[in-house]
Amino acid sequence: MSRKQQLHRPGPQPGPPADDTGCAILHVDMDAFFVSVELLERPELRGRPVVVGGAGPRGVVSAASYEARRFGVHSAMPMTRARRLCPQAVVLPVSHGKYGRVSAAVFEIFRSITPLVEGLSLDEAFLDVAGARRRLGRPAAIAQLIRDQVRDQQGITCSVGVANTKFVAKLASTRCKPDGLLVVPADGVVDFLHPLPVASLWGVGERTEQTLTRLGLRTVGQLAQVPLATLQRELGNALGRHLHELAWGRDPREVVPHTPDKSIGAEETFDTDVDDPEVIRRELLRLAEKVGARLRESGNAGRTVSVKLRMADFKTITRARTLAEPTDLARVIYVTARELYEASGLERVRLRLVGVRVENLGPADEAPRQLAFDEPDNGWREAERAMDQVAHRFGRGAVRPAALVRRATEGDARDGRDGRQ
Repeated sequence: MSRKQQLHRPGPQPGPPADDTGCAILHVDMDAFFVSVELLERPELRGRPVVVGGAGPRGVVSAASYEARRFGVHSAMPMTRARRLCPQAVVLPVSHGKYGRVSAAVFEIFRSITPLVEGLSLDEAFLDVAGARRRLGRPAAIAQLIRDQVRDQQGITCSVGVANTKFVAKLASTRCKPDGLLVVPADGVVDFLHPLPVASLWGVGERTEQTLTRLGLRTVGQLAQVPLATLQRELGNALGRHLHELAWGRDPREVVPHTPDKSIGAEETFDTDVDDPEVIRRELLRLAEKVGARLRESGNAGRTVSVKLRMADFKTITRARTLAEPTDLARVIYVTARELYEASGLERVRLRLVGVRVENLGPADEAPRQLAFDEPDNGWREAERAMDQVAHRFGRGAVRPAALVRRATEGDARDGRDGRQ
């Protein structure tokens, strides 16, 4: 749960939905998604405080059940603090493969309703259901249909906000969590917004909130009454106008489906700082395997490979290289990342975090591929696709490079421990 989510009192909306005339925008948000997926396999944990995230000394919370949230536990919190707040919590490791499969099924439900689906993450999306009204009924009825199908088909719950803009729909879904439905009538937007704290507005971070508080502006309604020129003088032209428009419920953005990924990456924070190049290389290999698998799953290939290296003093550098042709192969990603690391001058410097990322993405089936004269008929591409098939059936850890198997037997494997900072 983010800082802004904590500003609201969640809970399902009692009574029938309000008037949804003109409210064609839905924001659908899964409830404690990672935890909910884990509980499908661990039903005995229902009703108990459950936390998903990294269990090491530098692990962070990726998701918390609502039972754990009552103790103050929320996402992005250091796991050590979460354990202090809720020592009885059950801590489960992150399992990205499971979440991805459930997410794909949920998004299929969305797309069966309307092609206008804009995914924001694995567990939330905007839908424009204006074109589905003749077939499926009013927006509130469509929202309830989605909730029913997600529950019946996937065994998890979601909350849905219904409004005439994306901004208000997202606020509404937050307000009705968990397992709720909230309609904000088109003629009731101002009444809905103005009692909320100013931090509810998109674009209000901690620094902007401090500025607004200094000006005596604590609610959206108070901000709305400030002249635009004053806001622009205090906050800058762009941000001042942006907040002024939102404070009156004006958000012209449309639902944009099929937003392409700009990059795909993965990173890892070590339990203790590492200055052994062999350990770093093994971690780069593990991350390259993960990034390659995600690229192939998304149908993308990328031309630019970058590494992120964070030192013990938190100083961070990145190094990147653009390849001659796009790739989705972990082997190519790893070799490039390893060379970037070796050329960084940090081979004996203690590192806190390493990351691998591929950028400049495009459809893999449209990427040119230059065949080498000595390339075998069945090579790395076929091998990695075969690994994908095994992983899809038996789980991501079922097959891996020998170097990572050896690492696991040495006791320093970190599969499923991506919930770190």
